[in-house]
Amino acid sequence: MGEPTDQPEDRQRRAFLTGAMAGAGAAAAGAVASGVLLQSIAKAAPRDTPVSDQVRYGMLIDTSKCADGCSDCVAACDAENGLDQLRKPEGADDALWDMQRPRWIREVKIKNNSNGRVTTLPMMCQHCEHPPCVDVCPTGASFRRADGIVMVDPHTCIGCRYCMMACPYNARTFIHENVASQSTQTPRGKGVVESCNLCVHRRDQGEATTACQDACEHQAIVFGDLKDPDSAVSKALAKQPSVQIRADLKLNTGVRYTHV
Repeated sequence: MGEPTDQPEDRQRRAFLTGAMAGAGAAAAGAVASGVLLQSIAKAAPRDTPVSDQVRYGMLIDTSKCADGCSDCVAACDAENGLDQLRKPEGADDALWDMQRPRWIREVKIKNNSNGRVTTLPMMCQHCEHPPCVDVCPTGASFRRADGIVMVDPHTCIGCRYCMMACPYNARTFIHENVASQSTQTPRGKGVVESCNLCVHRRDQGEATTACQDACEHQAIVFGDLKDPDSAVSKALAKQPSVQIRADLKLNTGVRYTHV
């Protein structure tokens, strides 16, 4: 028997089937069910160069602009990193839940013993140059990036909480409950320690701000590269005196405050 010939009607049938399958694939990509559409989301370009120590990220917080009772930066941080998706377990004690719920930014009051002045300020991970949390971590889950951001790797954290005890700023928090819903950009899970990471996902997408900075209508937070003399944060630091919280520990924090 000879080889089958490719008749004109066969070519037409093949062309029709190919077009039909392509159309079906496009329709499936556009709609999963009636009234439910899938949309592509444009994202900023991810970094294409390694993290470098030529940059050190940090921020200056002007406490004179922090309105007493304002929690916009806290709410923005919660929304950005999915902390607002964690719900109090049914039947849990309100006071215990309030004490244990994860927070990356806390509103604290600090008293200046020399003049008695009390200042309200946002407290988060201070992103120390010499972080005690990294020193005590037995697995290397706590680490400092070359660009100065101190982080926790949730995949290697064993929940020992040594870093929480070592942090002089009480800036780390432990996840006590299951995380049923979370942000894809900030993986979280029960039994893991976490803290402010200066919106590291934004850094790695080439974005220039943090969620707390964007949310502060009083413009109390200035974020940027501490090593760049032309950055907004460096210029702000050059114009006014600033302090480190617990400067006596000589940790060289990346977060500084004015009017404390």
